Amino acid sequence: MYIRLATALSLIFTMPAMAEVEIAQKDSKWFTDAQSVLAQREAVVANTNRAKNVILFVADGNSIGTQYATRIWVGQQAGGLGDDHVLPQEKFPHVGLIKTYTTNGQTPDSAPTASALNTGIKSRNGTINIDDAGAYDSCDAAATAGLTTFAEIVSDMGKSVGIVSTARLTHATPAAVYARSANRDWEDDTELPTGCAQKDIAVQMVDAIDAGVIDLALGGGRHNFLPNGIFDDEGGQGRRVDDRNLVDEITAKGWQYVWNEDTFNAADPAKPILGLFEGNHMQYEEDRAGEPSLAEMTEKAITSLSRNDDGYYLMIEAGRVDHANHDGNLHRAVTDGAAFAAAIEKAVSMVDQQDTLIVVTADHGHGLEFSGYCGRGTPITGLCYNVEDNGHAHSGDLSRALDGKPYSVAGYMNGPGSILFQEEGQNDYTGSRELLTQEQATDPDFLQQALLPMPSETHSAVDVAVMAQGPWAHLLGGVIEQNVIFHVMHKAVTAGDDAAAAGN
Repeated sequence: MYIRLATALSLIFTMPAMAEVEIAQKDSKWFTDAQSVLAQREAVVANTNRAKNVILFVADGNSIGTQYATRIWVGQQAGGLGDDHVLPQEKFPHVGLIKTYTTNGQTPDSAPTASALNTGIKSRNGTINIDDAGAYDSCDAAATAGLTTFAEIVSDMGKSVGIVSTARLTHATPAAVYARSANRDWEDDTELPTGCAQKDIAVQMVDAIDAGVIDLALGGGRHNFLPNGIFDDEGGQGRRVDDRNLVDEITAKGWQYVWNEDTFNAADPAKPILGLFEGNHMQYEEDRAGEPSLAEMTEKAITSLSRNDDGYYLMIEAGRVDHANHDGNLHRAVTDGAAFAAAIEKAVSMVDQQDTLIVVTADHGHGLEFSGYCGRGTPITGLCYNVEDNGHAHSGDLSRALDGKPYSVAGYMNGPGSILFQEEGQNDYTGSRELLTQEQATDPDFLQQALLPMPSETHSAVDVAVMAQGPWAHLLGGVIEQNVIFHVMHKAVTAGDDAAAAGN
């Protein structure tokens, strides 16, 4: 045994040292950039502070594909190829995938998905902050099965609450901050069934203001707050038939009312602000004139709510990303997506990451997909160019399908841009794609090619992303249910309570 051991030791000590493999690509920028990212991620430390503030950014309908298209669009507008551009929210250290199904829908709508974010449970399609014990369209559901909202919880803690949206303030996503409705369409009293016990959503916002739950609201939907026969500053007529002028009721409580860019700019952030910039939804960013941008509304909201030493909850929605996708118009989806990114960048620049949790997500996705082997730099809203074999940017040749025609890079599974159509007087659909030019395809009004004919493109059931930074943001990762986001926000604003209670 001694001889065998001595022989083994002799072999060990006479072996040459293990040579390190020379990595040929170690000086490549791709390699060194990746090493820098690794170092940055190694330096990330979980923030377990108690959150003074929570900002929830929701881009309605912002599927992962829509965010990808927005990234490319913004990068290309800046003069790059697009792929390597990084949106502000994509710099956040904590990222996950969110399951958006509802209790009765594989494919969700915005009402129960926004409810999940604000109540911590999943619920039924078409309902806002109503448990499944309350039936859809039931006038008693709000009273018998209404859910407690995150806004109510934090306002009871002394925090302020604000809503910013480019959609109507009574639309599903902003309404989920303050309302309970068995039907998301009951936005004003014209939609309520006769004798219904539930109040319409616009009146519920007034009630939330009375209760001290809402301290700022900026968005669209003016006609839901004004009585029929009353005309607003832009000549639009109100819808209400109960003769209540909710704008007057709110301003009588000491709130400022603003309706365009000038009145918005003049508003004093030291006082509560109601902004109703359109009778319906606010304008798309592509068409915006005389209205504040989402970033400008974000800045005003944070400035106003930050006056509360106890902090705030602010929900900011890019509501029209969804509408552009429904229309099959990717140009307006990405330009509103770019406005959403600018609002996130503004918020990040204004808050302290140590005490402010910022969560960026979507309520659901859309059936947007990308076709072909396109070369880098291909206009994301246009037609696909072939890959340049020995270069980096695309070739000058358009890629063509088997019908010999070029095709749009992005397309929808269904929608108004369908390649199928009906001949006049016929029931059957036939298909024949038109021959497009790049100029036609990159026009802001171009509808991306779609497969199935639908008057409005539909939502998708596919997971959406969540990106977060700040206190307890590290809990948002992996693949999780949508309602978990509420629980992370609640954990962030109550961190330390369990320990304090255990010590008593």
